[in-house]
Amino acid sequence: MSNQKNVVNVEDVKKIARLSRLHVEDTELQSLADDLSGILGWIEQLNEVDVDKVKPMTSAVAMKSPMRKDIVSDGGKRDQILKNAPKEDDGFFVVPRSVE
Repeated sequence: MSNQKNVVNVEDVKKIARLSRLHVEDTELQSLADDLSGILGWIEQLNEVDVDKVKPMTSAVAMKSPMRKDIVSDGGKRDQILKNAPKEDDGFFVVPRSVE
């Protein structure tokens, strides 16, 4: 990775680790330097892409959010939901007591 402009060296990794308050073993310094250099290389590659005529987007797929009226209701499915309950009483779930 030495052919990249922004090569991160071992001293840079030591400084970053110190500023981040991270302990990095000496045996890991070169590997981290190579990884960070690779990341910076990818960022430089992304900077070469011309995005001047690209509109910002929030999704890769154009879609319209479905809208519904904001009406408060009980859902009308109480009996269907209570069928799944192991025990119910007068339209409510019955659960074991957790506080005596």
